[in-house]
Amino acid sequence: MFHLKRQKQSVEMIVTGIVQGVGFRYATIKLAEALNINGWVKNKPDGSVQVVASGSPDNLTHFVNKIKQSPTPYGRVDHITVNYITNFDHKGFDVKY
Repeated sequence: MFHLKRQKQSVEMIVTGIVQGVGFRYATIKLAEALNINGWVKNKPDGSVQVVASGSPDNLTHFVNKIKQSPTPYGRVDHITVNYITNFDHKGFDVKY
């Protein structure tokens, strides 16, 4: 019997609401580390936050669902756009400026 290796998936998310100045990026990093997700998070000039992440399909789904609820109790997500992307490879999870 053999096991198929589960493929990695990647997403780009744009998150709007109360997502800057409330620890959203820090909480996103901690969540990503707990779920073995690679990628980055970035504040955008329009007040939104951009997240690019990759990981196993199950972990990535859990990560996206937690982001939809806001990973920090001080934030509020009003809208999130999730696009699946290809050719994203990143080690670790960090903040982009």
